[in-house]
Amino acid sequence: MDKNSIRESICSFLREDVGRGDLTSESIFSPEDKGRANLVARQFFITAGVSTVAAEVFRIQNSDILMSNGVEDGTLVQPGDVILTVEGPVVDMLKAERLALNLLQRMCGIATLTREFVDRVKGYPVRVTDTRKTTPGLRMFEKYAVRVGGGFNHRYNLTDGVLIKDNHIAACGSISTAVAKVRQQVPHTIRIEVETDTLEQVEECLQCGVDIIMLDNMDVTAMAAAVSIVNGRALVEASGGVNLEHIENIAKTGVDIISVGALTHSAPACDIGMDWLL
Repeated sequence: MDKNSIRESICSFLREDVGRGDLTSESIFSPEDKGRANLVARQFFITAGVSTVAAEVFRIQNSDILMSNGVEDGTLVQPGDVILTVEGPVVDMLKAERLALNLLQRMCGIATLTREFVDRVKGYPVRVTDTRKTTPGLRMFEKYAVRVGGGFNHRYNLTDGVLIKDNHIAACGSISTAVAKVRQQVPHTIRIEVETDTLEQVEECLQCGVDIIMLDNMDVTAMAAAVSIVNGRALVEASGGVNLEHIENIAKTGVDIISVGALTHSAPACDIGMDWLL
């Protein structure tokens, strides 16, 4: 993650949450009051964003807040484990608490779910990737968490590659026409990926010489047939409705990539609390 982008996002998030000030905390504590607290895991999970994001939230709120005991990203923690200790002005620690926990809980949830998916296909020559189905404003954080969990990133945004999808094809008239138009515009260094729903479309992609063929919502029998038809002439990506129960069956078909929207749009937040140290 780009540090400047992290800082810009966190500043925006703090403005949204703190507003003109913390009416409660500022009524109870003076600017001179100091405190110390631990961020504590309430469940098993994979850490993501502890020192890279959560600590930065406290630091941006007040540079006098000190951090210690930060757990490295990608660590499996258990209930009761301290993942970060913060110490400094009480008012500013309380102002930063909710945002730090919100981002941390979200990122750890994504990293943990990603690890589950990746573990299900260990031993198969396949990559588990995310999609663009991310929370607006949080894409950088969520895609980083996928990497921490052992997954890979698909396109970050629409400028990262060509992906001709069903609506492109429907509006254009055919895969062949869409591919030809793209080739007239993009550099030769850019790969072209096309989404397909049928084996006939897979054949059309091969005739066009596309680089990556996405098999969208196909059952595993059709996927296996598609992989056989392609026979190494293009990368094959499986997508659509992938879940933990059948991802291994998808990997068995021989696809090269499995993209999983659930990594970011359905990951449950992890339970993390901030416990005050008296």
